[in-house]
Amino acid sequence: MIVQQHLIFILYSLCASVFKVAGTKSKAKGSQGQFPITQNVTVVEGGTANMTCRVDYNDNTSLQWSNPAQQTLFFGDKKALRDHRIELVRASWQELTIRISDVSLSDEGQYTCSLFTMPVKTTKAFLTVLGVPGRPEITGFTKPATEGDVITLTCTTSGSKPAANIRWFRNDKEVQGTKEVNATGKSFTVRSSVQFQVDKRDDGVAYTCSVEHVSLSNPYMTTEVLEVHYAPHLEITHSLIIPQEGQYFKLECISIGNPIPEPVLWSKDGGELPDTERMIVEGRELTITTLNKTDNGTYRCEASNDLGTSSAEYILFVYAKDFPGPTTDPNALGQHGPDHALIGGVVAVVVFITLCLIIVLGRYLARHKGTYLTHEAKGAEDAPDADTAIINAEGNHVHAEEKKEYFI
Repeated sequence: MIVQQHLIFILYSLCASVFKVAGTKSKAKGSQGQFPITQNVTVVEGGTANMTCRVDYNDNTSLQWSNPAQQTLFFGDKKALRDHRIELVRASWQELTIRISDVSLSDEGQYTCSLFTMPVKTTKAFLTVLGVPGRPEITGFTKPATEGDVITLTCTTSGSKPAANIRWFRNDKEVQGTKEVNATGKSFTVRSSVQFQVDKRDDGVAYTCSVEHVSLSNPYMTTEVLEVHYAPHLEITHSLIIPQEGQYFKLECISIGNPIPEPVLWSKDGGELPDTERMIVEGRELTITTLNKTDNGTYRCEASNDLGTSSAEYILFVYAKDFPGPTTDPNALGQHGPDHALIGGVVAVVVFITLCLIIVLGRYLARHKGTYLTHEAKGAEDAPDADTAIINAEGNHVHAEEKKEYFI
């Protein structure tokens, strides 16, 4: 019995030894067969990049990070390259993480993590550095421009990677520009231009250049406000629709131009204002304190700037004090003239209707001609001589009331 127990113990010890050796070989095979695990990293220029290398199982084997130039950065927890921007975050048998601060475009490239088994196992991780575009600048415009000039606005931004995108806006509406991209080292310089001919509608218009890039949460913008000089344009407004004797009356000369056209000069019928006591000029306004018939005439205002001279006229007709007044402004009619097309159309319609009525009436009368008292004349038509015709006619008068035809 004792011998039997001793044999069982020996067999159990042998089995344990076999399983232990097999487990050790399996672990060694797993450590040598696996590769380090890394991830690609993207960072904005000037930011911080964390590079991590890990393994699921490590049998006391060191991990190492190398830069694109194959310079060792860290071997385990030992720093190999003197660069104050590179720091150790975590070092263990399963993980090696380093931090690169104040990343520049030159740091971009392929980094290598090595697991020092036999043979050495390596895995690559690519560090992408985004170049932030510089603030845009608009060139090509010298204030002020003159109406009719052709202007080219150019927006430029440098230092972007990848190349930035530029968009143009005229006030709030997008306009198309011509884009040009040039490489400067690892970054790009981008230019975009818009060309157009200016007129007075462009005065005060804002052209905005917007720079968009993956590194920006909001686009960079810059704006150029145009200043355009143009010749003046004048028109006259009046305070009364129906000017009447004794009323207070005001004319205002509205001028549009850049520079502002001034001074404004007033005249009447080609000469000076005849009554300066009642006709008061204040800047762009002409005031007649008390209207009378002698004020009738053509009033003119004139103003100029560096690019030209303009004028406007107003025909004043003063009505009697008790005049009820027409339904329209007679002065406005004098300024703008009658609508000849409308008058011609009305006359044409009236003539056409009149001709139609004449034709219809003529046809009606032609159809009923000679039907009045036809039976009274019938006896004269059948008589052989004049005496018989008279007798027949007198006989017919007896029944005239019955044979007559009446028109209603």
